[in-house]
Amino acid sequence: MLVILGIVVTMGMVFGGFISHGGNMGVIIGALPTEAMVIGGAAIGSFITGNVGAIMKKAGSGLGKVVKGPAWKKDDYKDVLCLLFMISKLIKTKGVIALEAHIENPHESKIFNHVGRVKDDHHITDFICDYFLMTTMNFDDPHQMEDVMLKDLEKHHHEESEGAHALSVVGDAFPALGIVAAVLGVINTMSSIDQPVEILGALIAGALVGTFLGILISYTVAAPIAGRLQQIVDEEGHIYGVMKDFIIAHLHGSAPQIASEIARKAVPHDFQPTFYELDEVLQEIPNDVFA
Repeated sequence: MLVILGIVVTMGMVFGGFISHGGNMGVIIGALPTEAMVIGGAAIGSFITGNVGAIMKKAGSGLGKVVKGPAWKKDDYKDVLCLLFMISKLIKTKGVIALEAHIENPHESKIFNHVGRVKDDHHITDFICDYFLMTTMNFDDPHQMEDVMLKDLEKHHHEESEGAHALSVVGDAFPALGIVAAVLGVINTMSSIDQPVEILGALIAGALVGTFLGILISYTVAAPIAGRLQQIVDEEGHIYGVMKDFIIAHLHGSAPQIASEIARKAVPHDFQPTFYELDEVLQEIPNDVFA
C-alpha cells in the first residue's frame, strides 16, 4: 500500500505547489483528457507492440505485487526450512527410496501438507521435487548439482524480471510521448495563428501540459513502480537461494539440523528466524509425517 501513498503524496505536493503559486488547474484539467489519450494510448500501444502476451501478463500481475508487496514472509521461510528438514531426515533415516512417494505426488504427501502455503506454489514445489528426484538417480555430486542449480536460478530470475523490464521501458518512453503530445498541441496552435492572443495562450498552455504529464508520469509513477517490482522479484528470489543452500549442505552429508542452520543463514535479515524459533518449529514436527 505504500506505493499508493507515495503517488498520493507526489501528486499532492506537485499540484499543491502549482496552485500555491497561483496556477490555474482549469488549464490542466481542460487539456488532460486529450493529452492523456495521446500519451496513455501511445504508451499502451507501444507496450503491446514490444512485448509478447506472457510478458504482458507478468507485468500486469506485477502491478498487483507492487501494491501487496513480496509474497514470502517470515513464516514462509520457516515452513520451507521445515519442509526441507523433513525431507532430509526421511532420507537419512529411511533411505532415498522412501522419498519417491512424497516427491512424485507432493499434494498427497504428509510432509508437504504439514507446512503452510509454500507447498501451493508450484515453482517452489517443483524446485524441491526436481532436485531431490535427481538425487534418487545418483546425481548427488554437490558441486555438479550446485552448478545446475545456479543456472536454473539465473534463468528463473531472468524470466521473473521480464515484467519489470517491460514496465521500465515504457516508463522511460513517457517523456518522449509527452513531447509528441506537445508537438501536436503546437501544430494545433500554429493552425490557429489568426486567433486572439488569449486563445493562442490557452492552446500553448494545453500543449505544454503534454510535456509536463509525460515527465511527471515517467519519473514519479512508472519508473518507481518498475523499480519496486524489480525489488520484489529480487526479494522473492531469496527463498530459492535458501533451498539451494540446504540441498547442497544435505548432499555434502550434513545432518538435517546442520543443513537447516546453514540454510537459515541465507534467509534475508528481515525474515530470518532465530536459531531457537526454527528449532521450536522443527521440534513440533509429528513423527507420523515420516510414515
